[in-house]
Amino acid sequence: MEEEERIVTAHLMMEDQAVEYSLRPRYLAEYIGQSQVKDNLKIYIEAAKMRREPLDHVLLYGPPGLGKTTLSNIIANELGVHIRTTSGPAIERPGDLAAILTNLQENDVLFIDEIHRLHRTVEEVLYPAMEDFALDFIIGKGPSARSVRLDLPKFTLIGATTRAGLLSAPLRDRFGVVSRLEFYGEDELSFIVTRTAEIFGVGIIGEASREIARRSRGTPRIANRLLKRVRDHAQVRGDGIITEEVAHDALERIQVDPMGLDSIDHKMLRAMIVSFGGRPVGLDTLAASIGEESQTIEDVYEPYLMQIGFLQRTPRGRIATPAAYGHLGLPLPDAGR
Repeated sequence: MEEEERIVTAHLMMEDQAVEYSLRPRYLAEYIGQSQVKDNLKIYIEAAKMRREPLDHVLLYGPPGLGKTTLSNIIANELGVHIRTTSGPAIERPGDLAAILTNLQENDVLFIDEIHRLHRTVEEVLYPAMEDFALDFIIGKGPSARSVRLDLPKFTLIGATTRAGLLSAPLRDRFGVVSRLEFYGEDELSFIVTRTAEIFGVGIIGEASREIARRSRGTPRIANRLLKRVRDHAQVRGDGIITEEVAHDALERIQVDPMGLDSIDHKMLRAMIVSFGGRPVGLDTLAASIGEESQTIEDVYEPYLMQIGFLQRTPRGRIATPAAYGHLGLPLPDAGR
């Protein structure tokens, strides 16, 4: 199973694109969760509006699916300006960046997703644009070459990344506001599920929203995706109303357990516990045993298992924790000895 096909992947899937735009809140007052980030941004935005200046450049980082793009659009709406959206890989040459920057209006927002993937030559052009709102060009060659500076309208750059550690220090230091988005709690996700159900026009009652929330791996994008699957189940096999029983049955059918683990997570944990007897296992060995790429295991599957305390990395290899044994209903290696 490819990462894009997993129902519990936090990365954007094709099916998400059709509905995410309509689900996004437009203002901070409508935005659920991330209280500290939201409160700080509210102050910074109000101060910038009072001074009639652009907001300081903003860096948003954290795992995928937590609302970085949504928050960027909210910032633009709160400032009352336009937003131009692009991504790091899409800006291949300095000229591409220059074309984007010169088309901005005063105080506009430029949102660059996956900013850690900017080409080095593009990044170097971005430095004077962020600091001095200007672009420096070299015209001509040899002794006749001269430097020309092109003034830009003042703007706010919002960069989003899932891998802040890959940002170069010079780029990171040019952001005045740096905010980390955290995983959501069950109460917040339950509220999001209820709100999304209202937008979809589907009834949801009792503890159904909480049943979906607890299996959503702390990520709104996954919560909304699971709700869509449960909605289909309720319409075809029920009366169209999502109850706790309907939600539980639907989520069990698509193999998402109460901790948000899917079949691949179970396969990986069982391989460590059963196939390797609970002993430490190397990454490449584990990858070969379950038929996955080592990089995929390290970047995609392991982080959540480590976050919930089901997997540990040790100098000798990966091991499943007692919590993982308990969740799978398997005896610890030393049981009965």
